[in-house]
Amino acid sequence: MVLAVRLAGEMEKTTRFHQGEEMTASVENLSLQVHGDDRGSLIALENGHNLPFDVKRVYYIFGTKAGVPRGFHAHRKLKQLLIAVSGSVTVKTEHGGKIETHLLNRPDEGLLIEGLVWREMHDFSPDCVLTVLADEYYHESDYIRDYTVFKQEDAT
Repeated sequence: MVLAVRLAGEMEKTTRFHQGEEMTASVENLSLQVHGDDRGSLIALENGHNLPFDVKRVYYIFGTKAGVPRGFHAHRKLKQLLIAVSGSVTVKTEHGGKIETHLLNRPDEGLLIEGLVWREMHDFSPDCVLTVLADEYYHESDYIRDYTVFKQEDAT
């Protein structure tokens, strides 16, 4: 069974049931509040205040070679917030039969990806630093690295 619900803003949340377990999927653009003055700018990200989940893991991708894409996987439950703190990257997402492309090129904008969403990162600029905040620690069992398996789970 598949339920698709459009919520406030640009987020569409899809709920699926796989092996009796509820699995949601959504992709949403988030604006991050900038604090600044003549000295420069600052963005603070705080659990329980302006983040949509409590952060357990942070990593960043940088130095990606020209023409080398990354990602090519989905997660079953993980929530992630992707922010290009420097440079730019194109993120392709797919869930519920919907494919979207998102350009991340501002440190005050993030892309929230929740649950069963296939993601690919392309077109990294030479100066790109893509920071990723996650709501869980690394668990290989949450990954789907085979696109065919993802399509099967996304269709159920």
